[in-house]
Amino acid sequence: MEKTDKIEKEISSEGFWDNTLMAQKKMKELSLLKNQIEPWLQFRIELENLIDLCDLADVEHDETLEKEIIAEINLIFDKINSEEFKVSLSGIYDHRAAIFAIHSGAGGLEAQDWAQMLFRMYKKWSDQRDFNINVLNVSVGEEGGIKSIVVELNGDYAFGYLKSEKGVHRLVRISPFDADHARHTSFALVEVMPEVEDDVEVSIDPSDLKIDVFKAGGAGGQSVQKNSTAVRITHIPSGIKVSCQNERSQYQNKTIAMKILSSRLLQQNINEKNEEINKLKGEHISAEWGNQIRSYVLHPYTMVKDHRTGFNVTNADAVLNGNIQGFIDEYLRKNIAV
Repeated sequence: MEKTDKIEKEISSEGFWDNTLMAQKKMKELSLLKNQIEPWLQFRIELENLIDLCDLADVEHDETLEKEIIAEINLIFDKINSEEFKVSLSGIYDHRAAIFAIHSGAGGLEAQDWAQMLFRMYKKWSDQRDFNINVLNVSVGEEGGIKSIVVELNGDYAFGYLKSEKGVHRLVRISPFDADHARHTSFALVEVMPEVEDDVEVSIDPSDLKIDVFKAGGAGGQSVQKNSTAVRITHIPSGIKVSCQNERSQYQNKTIAMKILSSRLLQQNINEKNEEINKLKGEHISAEWGNQIRSYVLHPYTMVKDHRTGFNVTNADAVLNGNIQGFIDEYLRKNIAV
């Protein structure tokens, strides 16, 4: 309540709308806070009314009223449980859009096909939630599949939901590309970063950047452009590298690459803070490629299992068709807003 009161005072202050972008950001923040607070205020009113009804039922010994009260209590507790889950989406960046990347592991076509399967899975999940996906950059394999893809995903709490997906995803199956029908294990790394909303959050010194340009081209050398429109930006202090070649102009590719770089730097800051917290807790988080979070087994049996929560389902096809909400919900329940 204190935070909403503070923002409301800012809104009513003189000159608040002089900075339209900042004003819109504050209005959105206030709306999100009210959406979190208002259900609990309503629960309080409903529970106070039920206390009055309980007193009345006790005085009048009305069994019918007692049954109605019990039914109403159960209904309120169901609603409270639903709102409690939303607490897991109250992190500082959870309400934002997400920058989402998938990178195939070693293994050529088999791994690249797995990366494409994962992208299809997340695309279907996004469609179910009416989220919008915008592909920022993609590198396709020469024989097929995806080497890496970076997308922007817009929707309510996109980052809050998808932060559960970062880590290594493992696939075990009979390879459709193996003439001997041998069983293969493939890996793909998923990165999830909150979208940066303004320049204040991440400060990038132009002198810290190395910018290279090169000719963009498709798989197998197809659609190679004569002009150097593709851009690779290296952030020297962190060593983070971002490439973009999807757009037709060098300027557009540079703009997108800077957007991805900003989100990666913000996520790096978040990771560093979380590492400090985990050190204090005595916990350890593995490095990216060592952090295997989920296995998708299609042979000799079918099962998808999350190694962090233990949550698993046997209908692997349904999961690969976008039914991943159960995994996300279970992760969020066990990891309340970090």
